[in-house]
Amino acid sequence: MKLSKKQAAFENEVLMRFELFNSLFMTLPFYQVKHTGTLLPFFTTHCERGVAEKLDPEAIIESFFGQYEQYVGESDRTDLLFRIIQYIERQVVLFDAVEDAAFRKTGRSDEAGLLDSVFKQTENNKELRDKLVKKLNDFSLRLVLTAHPTQFYPGPVLAIITDLTEALKKNDIHNIHLLLQQLGKTPFMKKNKPTPVDEANSLVWFLENVFYPVASAIQSKIDDEFDFPIDENKQLVELGFWPGGDRDGNPNVTVDSTRRVALLLRTILFRCYYRDFRMLRRRITFSGVEKYMDVLQDLFYENSFNPSDSPENEKPAIIYNLKEIKRVLNEYHDGLFVELVDDLLRKVKTFGCFFATLDIRQDSSVIRQTHAYFREKYATTIGIADGFEQLDEEAKQRAFKFEAHDLLHGEDAHALVADTLGVIRLIKAIQRFGGERAAQRFIISNCQQVSDILALMELFLWSDWDPQSLHIDFVPLFETVDDLTRAAAVMQALYTHPYYMAHLKRRGNKQTIMLGFSDSTKDGGYLMANWSIYKAKIELTTIARQYDVDLVFFDGRGGPPARGGGKTQRFYASMGKEIANDHIQLTIQGQTISSQYGSLDTARYNIEQLLHAGLTSHIGQKDGDTLSTEKKQLIEYMAHVSHEQFLALRKDPLFLKYLERFSPLKLLSQINISSRPVKRNSDKELRLEDLRAISFVTAWSQLKQNIPGFYGVGSALKQAEEAGKWEQVKELYETSGMFKTVIDNCMMSMSKSNFDLTSYIQSDEVFGDFWKKMRSEYERTKQYVLKLSGSRVLMENYPVERESIAVREKIILPLLIIQHYAIRKLQKGGLGEQDSEVFSKLVTRTIYGVVNAGRNLA
Repeated sequence: MKLSKKQAAFENEVLMRFELFNSLFMTLPFYQVKHTGTLLPFFTTHCERGVAEKLDPEAIIESFFGQYEQYVGESDRTDLLFRIIQYIERQVVLFDAVEDAAFRKTGRSDEAGLLDSVFKQTENNKELRDKLVKKLNDFSLRLVLTAHPTQFYPGPVLAIITDLTEALKKNDIHNIHLLLQQLGKTPFMKKNKPTPVDEANSLVWFLENVFYPVASAIQSKIDDEFDFPIDENKQLVELGFWPGGDRDGNPNVTVDSTRRVALLLRTILFRCYYRDFRMLRRRITFSGVEKYMDVLQDLFYENSFNPSDSPENEKPAIIYNLKEIKRVLNEYHDGLFVELVDDLLRKVKTFGCFFATLDIRQDSSVIRQTHAYFREKYATTIGIADGFEQLDEEAKQRAFKFEAHDLLHGEDAHALVADTLGVIRLIKAIQRFGGERAAQRFIISNCQQVSDILALMELFLWSDWDPQSLHIDFVPLFETVDDLTRAAAVMQALYTHPYYMAHLKRRGNKQTIMLGFSDSTKDGGYLMANWSIYKAKIELTTIARQYDVDLVFFDGRGGPPARGGGKTQRFYASMGKEIANDHIQLTIQGQTISSQYGSLDTARYNIEQLLHAGLTSHIGQKDGDTLSTEKKQLIEYMAHVSHEQFLALRKDPLFLKYLERFSPLKLLSQINISSRPVKRNSDKELRLEDLRAISFVTAWSQLKQNIPGFYGVGSALKQAEEAGKWEQVKELYETSGMFKTVIDNCMMSMSKSNFDLTSYIQSDEVFGDFWKKMRSEYERTKQYVLKLSGSRVLMENYPVERESIAVREKIILPLLIIQHYAIRKLQKGGLGEQDSEVFSKLVTRTIYGVVNAGRNLA
């Protein structure tokens, strides 16, 4: 009954209203082009019919133009195609806004996921309530905003979406009409590639307008529920930030950009404080508080509007003056408006003078290169013997001396070496003006051995850091299937290394380990990636508990299931007893930021979902979530079958050629959405291992084939059935939250696939059989996931999301036809320079709308 109610609400509140406002939108005369809005429905229908008849994109486009005499010339045709793209881009925005406006009414997520349901469980159960309070004292959630290139809306468009959503909530027709006109005239394209500071500026909008009020409101809700004193409250929701700090594979991130972003975060935070303080000052007009108010007025104003390049950490001063104001209110004014002081006090305790922790990330190869530079330049001072690189891993670990020096690099240092050494020194300055939490983590990508971490520690000690006040967490990132397999051995060696353990003890015995989904999926396929990460978590937890280490898993998740996204909260709710789950940390990026955290309603809901997942996995764990040996063996068996299938596809000589020929892969680098290159070693020929996982997944999603999100799953389930294991697989799906989430997210990936779109490829002499192989695995996977879940259609248990995806796919079908048409034109060659540029622009323009409509495609 609930599902049908949700569906009815979705159809009334979203579908009907979208059709209504879309009709209004289609009549608006944008860019002085008449009839585009009138032609679009006909073009959409024509595309749908062409795909159903398995026509190639050229036949679909050219037969459409054949119906209209005025579109004979190539320039007239491409002009209309650009206008159609502009309309559809904005239709996607309208649908986003209508859907977001109806968020509360449609109940898009599970009601059971809200914190209120947890509180209700403990109302009449003191034992459970005590257990929850204990858990809250140990638990934290950290959301880390990254600048990965999947956010295609520029700032002005994000602001329009926000305003349009509010107008739609109020049915403010006049404002809706005005905003649709503004939307029609606002460019979606960025003329220049953004710098890392530009990316930070874009994401700061979410910190300021969404996370600042929501994080503090949730903390307040929990403090009030359990009567936690404001002075003793533990921060539950933490924020992290990667733009300006993440330099892995991005030569555009420099020491200067890191410094500017750290100062930007601080300045924007003080503006938030200043706005709150002005309201405080309007209410607290009593005697006895004047001197404290004056101090805070100057402090907030100066740091907001006249920020210094080398500011001080003002947190102690702010807290002191707010507490004095609170004391005066309680002693002399009956505690009037003390809740306003508490609110600001809570925010200052939460965000300090830094807003979000700026993470630094660099690849292990650069760490090694930097260490080698100092070993050679200061050989006598450092005293590490020649031939370090030739030593085996154990000998390398013994060779480190961990002596403090103040060594400087020279002009002969490679740019990456100079940057690494520069940022190590900069972190100290950031900690001075923002506090330790302003920048306290250095993440080592592609971490393969203990010496990668120890070398970085030594670089800090050689850069004038005192060993006793080395307030830095060294975070290894394990991502490929091989790295995940070795992760436990690496950490065990670290936990038995005396110098590292002494450092860890000073850090409260808390070790953060980052596990990346993106490259593991690209490397091993969907099922193997999920299982490898889960298995690594079990192994890493076992070792951490053996050495009494408080383990924190930091999950590098992208938007789509192929990169660890999908129904993320279900993963955390289903962690069994064998996996450390006291802290939830994950990256959120691109469309996930705007779709799940773009408004106060959606952000609060999604944060509460994650908090609920972490808390209930502790206080109400299901028996099936801790996997038995037999169930582990079963998943291992299926993961290997899936892995073999995926590797066979990957190793096919046509694999990369297919992506390059039929997807917009080569043109992704022309999109001005990111400061980061599409691939590592960008000056060399494209190799699969250099291709970034985002580009890899995006290319497949533009083809509507989503290979990284399902390929091999059908073969694994089929082989399990043929081996007589089907009943065990069914029991696994019904009892293991982790496995059920993996399968359900797989269905989401498949719901966003449409092999009919590229069915014309099956007759291609070179690629026909390759396409058929992928299509056949898709059909096999669909057959078996439906059988396993007892469903008739994909995502049957999530009808609202299924319908939302269907509408979005319908909106963007013309974009995909235009994209594939333009790619084929470019592939055929024979175009002049100007025509090549036009068709390239057609391709890049369509990518925006397709990714935006998918909300978690890239």
